[in-house]
Amino acid sequence: MATACFDELIHAPNRLKICALLAPVASLEFVTLCEQLGVSDSVLSKHIKSLVDADYVVINKKTSDGRQRTWLSLSAKGRKAFAGHVEALKEIVG
Repeated sequence: MATACFDELIHAPNRLKICALLAPVASLEFVTLCEQLGVSDSVLSKHIKSLVDADYVVINKKTSDGRQRTWLSLSAKGRKAFAGHVEALKEIVG
């Protein structure tokens, strides 16, 4: 079980959703995240940059069918921070 630790960076609604979508998978394509969140590329990019700067998310660019695709995954640090944040939320709501 993760140690409860409220994380202000993760707590922003879109960043919390990003972490929640990335937590159960090895990686997810940028386009899929945009569709799931219902946000524009620029909005998602801004949130991803914040998470990357904190070393919570890793970006991996791959070429497929002649197009470059961006894949995102939670780093070990990001997984730990997200799990701790979820535990802190559970403590708050009791």
